[in-house]
Amino acid sequence: MPADVDRSAAAPPVDAGRAASGAPAEGTADDGAPRPRASDYLLDAVGDLRRDLERTRFVLSLDGSDRAEKRRRELLEQLDDQLLPRLRELSAPAVVVVAGSTGAGKSTLVNSVVGEEVSPAGVLRPTTRRPVLTHHPADAELLAAHPLLEDVDVVVRDQVPRGIALVDAPDLDSLLVANRTVAHRLLDAADLWVFVTTAARYGDAVPWQALAQAAERGTSMAMVLNRVPAAAVSTVRGDLMERLRDAGMRTVPLFVVPDQGPHQGLLATTVVAPVRRWLAMVAGPDRARSVILRTQRGTLKALRPWVDELAEAVQAQVDARAALERAVEDAVAAPGQRAELAVRGGGLADGPVRARWATAGGARGPLADRWTRRGTEQRAAALATLRAELLTSGTVLLTAARRHAQESVAATLEASDLPGAAGLLAAVGPTDVPATHGADDAAAWLELAGTVLEDLGARDRKTAGAVDRLVKALGAPGAATLLAAAASGLGAAGVLLTRQLGAEATQGGVRRLQDDLAARVRAQARAGADPARAVLAAPDLADDAASRLRLRLAVLKGLT
Repeated sequence: MPADVDRSAAAPPVDAGRAASGAPAEGTADDGAPRPRASDYLLDAVGDLRRDLERTRFVLSLDGSDRAEKRRRELLEQLDDQLLPRLRELSAPAVVVVAGSTGAGKSTLVNSVVGEEVSPAGVLRPTTRRPVLTHHPADAELLAAHPLLEDVDVVVRDQVPRGIALVDAPDLDSLLVANRTVAHRLLDAADLWVFVTTAARYGDAVPWQALAQAAERGTSMAMVLNRVPAAAVSTVRGDLMERLRDAGMRTVPLFVVPDQGPHQGLLATTVVAPVRRWLAMVAGPDRARSVILRTQRGTLKALRPWVDELAEAVQAQVDARAALERAVEDAVAAPGQRAELAVRGGGLADGPVRARWATAGGARGPLADRWTRRGTEQRAAALATLRAELLTSGTVLLTAARRHAQESVAATLEASDLPGAAGLLAAVGPTDVPATHGADDAAAWLELAGTVLEDLGARDRKTAGAVDRLVKALGAPGAATLLAAAASGLGAAGVLLTRQLGAEATQGGVRRLQDDLAARVRAQARAGADPARAVLAAPDLADDAASRLRLRLAVLKGLT
């Protein structure tokens, strides 16, 4: 496996991609030697994981998707706040977060360790304030790029041992959500966790939940038992040590701070001396590095089930998408079939089209008399009016096919118990279709009638002559309208056209126009599923969407 740390002076430089992303190049220590950083392979692997997590989206609202999104954001914060900054600069001070329950004495402990008040202790609870990070002046450069500096007040003091950055965190059990959120983010970013609790509250659930989380991740930690009555020191320490052993934390350092009684300000130097000595020892270069690397290895190992959980959540989205796609396609099949049956059954001619033909083709209409040159203009005008009705009816028919299909999709999703159906319905939105939606398709269909008529005229000399005579009698637009009227289901128009062109040519032209209009209404019905398809076509729902995270998981397994 690649080494966690590359100490070689000949280590390969950070690649151009990382330099472009803002990751710091390898620097030099005080003695001029290269500062150690993680190997390029490890840094690239974690960077790739971070990139793929950033791209991951949970498109469908499934049971567990809210939790998965929360876990995704938490993992990104873990990578951004702790792992990536540490891998890029292993020489940076160990981030030591002092955390605990409300009133445990965290701020007083931090102030006493430093030797002056650097973090004001909260008197009123709950108190909203920014965390305080204190470090030695010589560590400022190494901490300059750390993302935590954006969310803490920084206090620089010579009394802080070099090699550690001491953070006073908000209460883990604060009544304020913002405080709890910041506290957990700081713990995620820590190289070392120091939990402060009291003799009266060390059995509370909050510190043990946090300790269990630290143990699960392999994070280095210590515990400070504060305000222990002198008479109960042995009993309380023994009970707490037994609890730590039972929880598999027998190696966690435990510091006991005797009860000082009512007092203000700092704790006595002798009281916090063991904690100060321990921190000074941790801050030594070799020991600090071992603490950091142990936490780093633990963090990498803890990432595996985390990433696996997210990959499973992505796969659940993919599986739900496949089932929803089938439901959506089934929903538009029936409206498409009904629309096609309407076309082939003469539905386009119902209503205004048939009424207009009754006027134009009736016993006294311009199309009923013997066609002479004198009646050309009247026939053309009547057919122009009929064409307008065909355009309107065609628009209605095509629009209705789209609307009915959308309504069918909505009804299907509303009645479905498939995972994600309700969320997909909400994402699709209203089923409104503009009344003129099918106008372009209807106009194109009428234009096709002219093309079909021209094609009939090119078949043979006899048919060509018949088409030429029809065009002279009705005009080119009028002749095409008569063909469209016959295709719409007007039997009288078909009879009239057959008299002019013959049965074979008429049937061929009508069939071609009906087939085209049937295809158009089917397409409109199928398009009724387009809003749902657009949602389901998201890259995060593709068949291989989970493969990116599974690949990163395989790499993590190789590293740990």
